[in-house]
Amino acid sequence: MKYFLTLWLLCPVLLLADQATVSFNNDVLPILTKAGCSTGSCHAKTDGQNGFALTVFSYDPSADYREIVYNARGRRIFPAAPEHSLLLLKATNEIPHEGEKRFDKDSEFYRTIHQWIKEGAPRSIPDEPVLESLSVSPPEAIYQKNESKSIHITAHYSDGHTRDVTHLAEFQSNEEAFAKVDHHGKVTAGTVPGDGVIIVRYLDKVSSTRVTIPPDQTLPDSAYQNLSQNNEIDRYAQERFKTLGLLPSETCSDSEFIRRATLDVIGRLPEEQAVRTFLKDDSKDKRSRYIDHLLAPENNGAYGDYWATKWGDLLRPNTQRVGVKPVYLLDDWIREKFRTNTSWDLIVSELLTASGSTHQYGPVAVIRDKREPADMAEFISQLFLGVRLNCARCHHHPSEKWGQDDYYSLAAFFSSMKRKGQGISAPISGLPEYWWFQPGGTVQHPVTEVVLTPKAPAGPEFPDIPENRDPREVLVEWMTSPENPFFARAIVNRVWGELFGRGIVHPVDDFRESNPATNEALLDWLASDFAQNGFDQKHLIRTILNSRLYQQSSLPNETNASDLKNFSRSYRRRLPAEVLLDSISHLVRKPESFQGLIPGSTAMQQWNHKMPSDFLDAFGRPDSSAAPPCERDGSSSVVQALHLMNATGLQKKFSGSPWLNELEKKEAGEIVDSIYLGLLSRMPDKAERDIGINYLKREEIKLRESLEDLLWSIINSAEFVHNH
Repeated sequence: MKYFLTLWLLCPVLLLADQATVSFNNDVLPILTKAGCSTGSCHAKTDGQNGFALTVFSYDPSADYREIVYNARGRRIFPAAPEHSLLLLKATNEIPHEGEKRFDKDSEFYRTIHQWIKEGAPRSIPDEPVLESLSVSPPEAIYQKNESKSIHITAHYSDGHTRDVTHLAEFQSNEEAFAKVDHHGKVTAGTVPGDGVIIVRYLDKVSSTRVTIPPDQTLPDSAYQNLSQNNEIDRYAQERFKTLGLLPSETCSDSEFIRRATLDVIGRLPEEQAVRTFLKDDSKDKRSRYIDHLLAPENNGAYGDYWATKWGDLLRPNTQRVGVKPVYLLDDWIREKFRTNTSWDLIVSELLTASGSTHQYGPVAVIRDKREPADMAEFISQLFLGVRLNCARCHHHPSEKWGQDDYYSLAAFFSSMKRKGQGISAPISGLPEYWWFQPGGTVQHPVTEVVLTPKAPAGPEFPDIPENRDPREVLVEWMTSPENPFFARAIVNRVWGELFGRGIVHPVDDFRESNPATNEALLDWLASDFAQNGFDQKHLIRTILNSRLYQQSSLPNETNASDLKNFSRSYRRRLPAEVLLDSISHLVRKPESFQGLIPGSTAMQQWNHKMPSDFLDAFGRPDSSAAPPCERDGSSSVVQALHLMNATGLQKKFSGSPWLNELEKKEAGEIVDSIYLGLLSRMPDKAERDIGINYLKREEIKLRESLEDLLWSIINSAEFVHNH
């Protein structure tokens, strides 16, 4: 009986479909979203609201249509008398509605939904165009403090026509300190100079407009005339500074540069003699030559270990999940790639197309860990494309254009992987597992159950991949193409983040419309230069280190003291855990002992985070149980300060240090100089030198004890713990 009633109520759908003028997708759903019905706080909650469940931002129109028209015995619409439809009675609060009134009876919203119901509530109308993109006018604008302007939103459809949808779009400011936006798209600038972004959403499309608030007085061009431009990085950066009224900090000292560059490239403190030689060198190109030295083959071992440690955090799974040997082989493979400066396109190609035994080929450990196609898609998208698709696994991304189609279409590239042997059996998977490509695998959309064609995010579909060809190879070819809109940008942004403390897009792996780059032109140039130079990471690092921008002082001036994202000064960074421990161990010439590693091994040579170390745990190495990719917390803490002050392990290093044995034989002034050069890469100033000499010459205290105290005091200083 209930099915007959539903059919009777909906018979106008069959009669009026050809005469319909109102589109469910293009007209009705935008109203429900704008009215707040399709948000996570209302009917788009996990279980809906009062038995009525819609999808977040209408990401699944078919499900929403079924819910409105068919569910609850079709009681939400009444085509014979649309004004009596529950959908309208609730929204206008004529019937008590927990969400209160959403629009008035004399509004355009009411008239549109009324007309749709009157026309029989069709699912679609003849020749219905598809929404393809969204544009915002203006795409960026300069606002004076407290100034208000309206923005306009245009929807672009598949049939070529456009539509003003400003009244239907949703608006959000990513930083309300800079700008606020109301329900109608009116933007009001704040009182703080800087820039922010207004995010615009209409159905499943997202766009944005940038808001820039210059200071009350911008600087004249003459203020920038004497700034050097070592390469294109400086040109793009200084153009941005002019817009924002920022004057970059002075160039850092030679001492700051040699310490910063050495730590950033090879993860070590520069040797005392190297510092002395560098500081005495008066040649104009000495910084460029020193950068070449750091990237030269003689430093490949240190360079490889340092950068492999960073990428080990992102790639290396837990040994108790995938087994000890697979993780060891993967770590060894990563180190070899960096030691030989293998180009990034080849590294990613080898990693993503890996096949074979987990006990013979390192990259297979990643496939073993991310066993399901969906897991692999999310993983590689975040690491190598800079796109976080994790939200789209269950629903449409709340602040981006990615939906479940994007997520599972990317997973389809990994659908034909087969395996045999011992699977994962925690806590230890000790036997090998074999992985290989075998045609025939598919991935279905979790809602529609449609078999999806392999497709990369914002990339082309690949419906005609030959049956005998591994789809992963097709994906890699698309990813590593110099024209790819994501690959090069994602890698250069990640390396930039390591060298500056934050990315041009930050977080470094979260590229989206609502999280734009602070300097889009600079990022584009870096990515293009990286691709044109064969995806060579050393070339990228050399280019960045040679720029004036990298060589800035961390001391602010009156224009850039509050700048935290535009790189108008160097941002101080705490040294990573392994770098800090290795620096102390190398300096005092007493290497740390690590379980499972040969004597003399460094913290940077650990191949998993299960090896016990109180020091590394205190200074923030990743949780050994966390799934990759693991990001580190670079902040300082009380635990770290207490560890440096009180750890017995450090005291033992000092008491038996061969370096301190040598220093004891020198004059007090020479000792102070050596300690400052070794730890801080600079000579002490007069006050520091006098204090140190007087402290060492105390008659009531043994020289060795005073020497250890002086060393301990500088190691506990912020200048030592932080990169300049």
